Amino acid sequence: SDLSSGINAEWPLRPGLEGKLVLLYHANGEYSQALSTINRVMKELKKMDDKQLLMEIQLSESKVYHTLKNIPKARAALTSARTTANSIYVPPKLQANLDMQSGILHGEEKDFKTAYSYFYEAFEGYDSIESPLALTALKYMLLSKIMLNTPDDVTGILTGKLGLKYSGEGIDAMKAIADSSKKRSISIFNETLEKFESELRKDAVVQNHLQSLYDNLLERNLVRIIEPYSRVQISHVAETIKLPYDVVEKKLSQIILDKKFSGILDQGSGVLVVYDGSHSDQTYAYALETIEHMGKVVDALFKKAQKLS
Repeated sequence: SDLSSGINAEWPLRPGLEGKLVLLYHANGEYSQALSTINRVMKELKKMDDKQLLMEIQLSESKVYHTLKNIPKARAALTSARTTANSIYVPPKLQANLDMQSGILHGEEKDFKTAYSYFYEAFEGYDSIESPLALTALKYMLLSKIMLNTPDDVTGILTGKLGLKYSGEGIDAMKAIADSSKKRSISIFNETLEKFESELRKDAVVQNHLQSLYDNLLERNLVRIIEPYSRVQISHVAETIKLPYDVVEKKLSQIILDKKFSGILDQGSGVLVVYDGSHSDQTYAYALETIEHMGKVVDALFKKAQKLS
């Protein structure tokens, strides 16, 4: 009986230790190990009814799936963690961790307004316990404002006590990115990426959204350059925007395919022919109209043929 009581006393430690092991596997990029450990621990925790630890493991599962770019499973694991959290007292740091992950996943879905709200909640939670993660949450708040195309809000957030308490490379990097977005400047954007490489490129959340911000900036700049023309050399556009010819050609092709503007790339002569907006769409409409009329003629002929037979 002494032996069995000893085993029972040690039993709750194992899932707790394995829970920490999940975080280590995740940090070291050993994702399959992390997921197999999660599956094993989940079964044990449900028997034990340790809801706080269960919630932490579910949150870890969400983080692992997010890193693996499996957003539906990351979202499902986070929903489970939030459901578990509803029935227990959640310490401020854990609540902030939940809010942070919610913000990150809403950002993945391009819902930056909701993401900002969650990052703000996470920031307040971390700030209340003097956690260094408050700075990361603030950085993500600023990123959300930039992605919402409201870079002026960045200055507003950082005025007063907040700006004095939380400063550093990460915040300076976000201010510079906001400035490049406001000025629609690709060159300031690229300079900022070089200057704050460790802050911007090494943070997976920031890096992910900066790529989409860069694409958006590039698109807006290209459209602004080509708007006055009906025909323009691609080399002139590349020179004006200070980017390699092939990069510009590829992006112009994508903008046309996405119907962001009407035009055609004549790759043989290296010229972009810009339509006046209605030109290309009208051609498509006329073609559809012709097909529709032909369809009606075929139907009428078919009915006549049936009557004759």
